[in-house]
Amino acid sequence: MYRKFIATVTAASIALTTLGALPAVAGDRQTVNAVAALLGLAVVGKIIHDRNDKKKQASHHQHKPVHREPAYKKPVHKKPVQRQPAYQPPRYDQPKPRPLPDRVSRKNLPQQCLRQVKTHRGHVRMFASRCLQRNYRFAHRLPSQCNYTFNTGRGERRGYEARCLRQHGYSLARG
Repeated sequence: MYRKFIATVTAASIALTTLGALPAVAGDRQTVNAVAALLGLAVVGKIIHDRNDKKKQASHHQHKPVHREPAYKKPVHKKPVQRQPAYQPPRYDQPKPRPLPDRVSRKNLPQQCLRQVKTHRGHVRMFASRCLQRNYRFAHRLPSQCNYTFNTGRGERRGYEARCLRQHGYSLARG
């Protein structure tokens, strides 16, 4: 595109110089200015032409991609080295639960001694007396007003009513 433009400008300048060629007068300033302008246009046209040639030479040189097979390196297997960690947090053993104090544990009744018995009053929840003597070391301190005796097909049974013991501050041991 620039080449055509430069060629057109150059051709126009040559045509104008030949048509307007008058005998040169040494004192004619217009002629000197016209020749200097044409000479400047020719120089600028030549510079643009040379620059375009350099660009074409640089742009026409295309590199074709070279396909290379990927190089495969065998992995090097090293023996794992076991190292001690730089920092070891202190190990705390789980604290062992302390037994409850006597003032608290003596109010917890064993769960395996709780029975539900059918009586003439209906179903009654009670703690069997013999089971308490075997599994509860404070059985001799239980309130006597909660002691309950009832007859069954197997004979007379003794125990403590759960409702009465709860009213006196006793509770069922969990777990």
